[in-house]
Amino acid sequence: MKTIYTEKAPAAIGPYSQAIEANGFVFASGQVPIIPATGEIAQGDITVQATQVMKNIAAILEAAGTSFDKVVKTTCFLADMNDFAAFNAVYAEYFTSKPARSCVAVKTLPKNVLCEVEILALAKE
Repeated sequence: MKTIYTEKAPAAIGPYSQAIEANGFVFASGQVPIIPATGEIAQGDITVQATQVMKNIAAILEAAGTSFDKVVKTTCFLADMNDFAAFNAVYAEYFTSKPARSCVAVKTLPKNVLCEVEILALAKE
């Protein structure tokens, strides 16, 4: 196993890694809309927060030497299912290869953010 870390994505806010590469896959922890440079939550609606989440995921994928087109599965968590359409609009800009996905509404997310996304991707070849 190899730990993946980049300063271009938020540091873990608990006892976990940003991502782990194992057996040809990259398993990334859930990303919330924290701005890496400041540690602050991106302020704004679901579009603003989802865009920050995607930037964080992009940084982790880059650090692992892979990319959005190698993502095979995502799990998406929304604080409010009424944000589903707006979240999907942002999501579709990044996940153009249409990986398998689960998307659920949850009662509360860390730091009361509006969304969180975790990914499973193929590692660099």
